[in-house]
Amino acid sequence: MIRLVRAPAAHWSATVPVLAVVLLVFTWGRDLPGPVVALLACFLAGAVLAAVHHAEVVALRVGEPFGSLVLAVAVTIIEVALIVTLMADAGDKNSSLARDTVFAAVMITCNGIVGLSLLVGSLKRKVAVFNAEGTGAAFATVATLAGLSLALPTFTTSAPGPEFSPAQLVFAAFAAVVLYGLFVMTQTWRHRDYFLPVTTQGRVIDVEEHADPPSRRVATVSLGLLSVSLVAVVGLAKGVSPTIESGVEAAGLPASVVGVVIALLVLLPESIAAVRAARRDRVQTSLNLALGSAMASIGLTIPAVALASVWMKGPLLLGLGASHMVLLALTVAVGTLTIVPGRATPLQGGVHLALLAAYMVLAVSP
Repeated sequence: MIRLVRAPAAHWSATVPVLAVVLLVFTWGRDLPGPVVALLACFLAGAVLAAVHHAEVVALRVGEPFGSLVLAVAVTIIEVALIVTLMADAGDKNSSLARDTVFAAVMITCNGIVGLSLLVGSLKRKVAVFNAEGTGAAFATVATLAGLSLALPTFTTSAPGPEFSPAQLVFAAFAAVVLYGLFVMTQTWRHRDYFLPVTTQGRVIDVEEHADPPSRRVATVSLGLLSVSLVAVVGLAKGVSPTIESGVEAAGLPASVVGVVIALLVLLPESIAAVRAARRDRVQTSLNLALGSAMASIGLTIPAVALASVWMKGPLLLGLGASHMVLLALTVAVGTLTIVPGRATPLQGGVHLALLAAYMVLAVSP
């Protein structure tokens, strides 16, 4: 890691994102043949790995929890741009894309990333240890945002169908921004120590003992390359999305599967970074990434689509169906029981992964 930090420009992680963006420029908005789509997919994978590398460099410079916040917010901002672009392009056809993608992000982060991180961390150290106060605050915010933005629209009566009236949508967007802002202030300023990794004995790790922080110049270069990598990830994901949509339609799968695939692609950098942190016995960092990504996905997507709905035609469907609300309720209940003790065994990780598997099965076969 230290060698890569000192010479990022000579490393593949600097070359691949630039080439990916060049490829994106030449293929944007065009009908692509199969071989070109395959090439885009290869560069998409390379851009994801580059994003993880540069996020780790930035995290080494700024420390936790700022490092997790940088990656979560950067990925989510570009994810929001992708959702809004696809919704604007397809009109009524993608009226539920924001809901499907945000809910997929919640399930992938709160069950997939959390479950995998707890499993990896507990298998390595027998018990995965984290700060229950900070993680509990983050999870409570995610649960509140998900309930207000995804569950409540199903039961409101001011507008037909699972959607908010204009006034209700404004309130949901405002509440999302305020709650996310309060969480960021809590995480980075007033109670930063609640979100720092802890050892198996419960000792807070404020400074990494075995990692030399990169210089300001190296961190700045990596921050720029992180932005380039994320633009490449989401842009190339949009480039392959027509192929994904065609494949989903040809296979006779529900249209919501497209939102699942988009969320999987966009959250891949966080997933890899979280597993790496868990392997280093930094489960708190993994949970910061997972819950921070879920929170940013809701807290930034809902206000963005609310603003975009002013000029977009067609309904904005946000309310979940019955089966998805059951999964959301189970996720909140199981997540609460997992977080309260501040310690987790492989069993808890397996339970969360089972919920993710159930969600995937229902996405394919509702």
